[in-house]
Amino acid sequence: MGMTNQGEFDRAQHVLVGGVNSAVRAFRAVGGTPRFIARAEGAYMWDVEGRRYVDYLGSWGPMIVGHTHPLVLERVREAAGRGLSYGAPNVMETELAERICQLFSHVQKVRFTSSGTEAAMSALRLARGATGRTKILKFEGCYHGTADSLLVKAGSGALAFGQPSSAGVPEDLARHTLIAQFNDLGSVEALFKAHPGEIACVMVEPAAGNMNLILPQPGFLEGLRKLCSADGALLIFDEVMTGFRVALGGMQQVSGVTPDLTAFGKVIGGGMPVGAIGGPAKVMDMMAPLGPVYQAGTLSGNPIAMAAGLATLELVSVPGFYEAVGARLTRLIDGLKAAARSAGVTFSAQQQGTMGGIYMMATPPRSFAEVMTQDVERFKRFYHRMLEAGVYLPPSPVEAFFFSSVHGDAEIDFTLQCAAQAFKDL
Repeated sequence: MGMTNQGEFDRAQHVLVGGVNSAVRAFRAVGGTPRFIARAEGAYMWDVEGRRYVDYLGSWGPMIVGHTHPLVLERVREAAGRGLSYGAPNVMETELAERICQLFSHVQKVRFTSSGTEAAMSALRLARGATGRTKILKFEGCYHGTADSLLVKAGSGALAFGQPSSAGVPEDLARHTLIAQFNDLGSVEALFKAHPGEIACVMVEPAAGNMNLILPQPGFLEGLRKLCSADGALLIFDEVMTGFRVALGGMQQVSGVTPDLTAFGKVIGGGMPVGAIGGPAKVMDMMAPLGPVYQAGTLSGNPIAMAAGLATLELVSVPGFYEAVGARLTRLIDGLKAAARSAGVTFSAQQQGTMGGIYMMATPPRSFAEVMTQDVERFKRFYHRMLEAGVYLPPSPVEAFFFSSVHGDAEIDFTLQCAAQAFKDL
């Protein structure tokens, strides 16, 4: 008897917590059995039962040029042939850092980590060390990884799992984390007035992707920049998801707003574990070995991740890349909205570059509170109809989806055909 998804899930639950290594993969937000992926290529993934899916998960963002791109694989194989890890400097670290510095005007120096969580956590520590302040300000529904201070009113897996905050985060630590509302400058102003000179940083996803895709309203990011500058707090953009994903220069290019520090991840590793912090030398040089803020990691700057990242950035730097991919995503978004209208289903969708969001509500949400008013039960039904038809969307109503350069007309047409039937069946 061959492998089945349910059989593998049952097996995994004996030795893996919940049968998974990241909570949202357990399908608790949508119900049913997780698909155990056996392989992926281009715009597709295949599960252990041999079923093929058009993939809009994209490993949660990194696979902007699709799975197993020939150039990326070639560079990874070359790097692997020279050794998997050194624990010592390698030239590719410098090359990737140079490319990031070229594309982001405020970044003069970079520190690589092995994950986006590490990058956000280290940026937070750096901000506290640089300002001598303790409190941080974040936004309800924004997710910055699983560091204790940032798992307060977080989005993504924490939301999908029904726990906006996490057990195990001490109240004494959580009280240093102030919570504002995304797209509500008044809520930020009130906290700065209540804690003058106490806030080390404001950390924000400049386009939120972990309470589904929520775009900044006009003036919001500009307002954050002004408030931080006036109070002496650092503005940190968490571009782990949006960096090199919405545009070559991330949301900073799109918005024209420059933060003090940026957290990167996902695309810069081409699918390998990676993260990075970038910013002006005067702030970055406060990290060890030059300054008092300690940060380190055995696998940071891993040669395999650096090779995959360099190859991926080479591919997305081709002139017109983002315009071409974004135009195809627009066709998909417009088609989904048209299919929903035809079926009389309350639905909305939007995009930012190569990221998309779908919502079972009349208009795209602007905040955590709004996204939580969508028809979640209808989303679950839609999700499983699409999955059964061969379209793999993120298994949660509070996650953005990801498009790639190898999603072509055939994949778009197939997805729209599946969606038209799924909407009719709702």
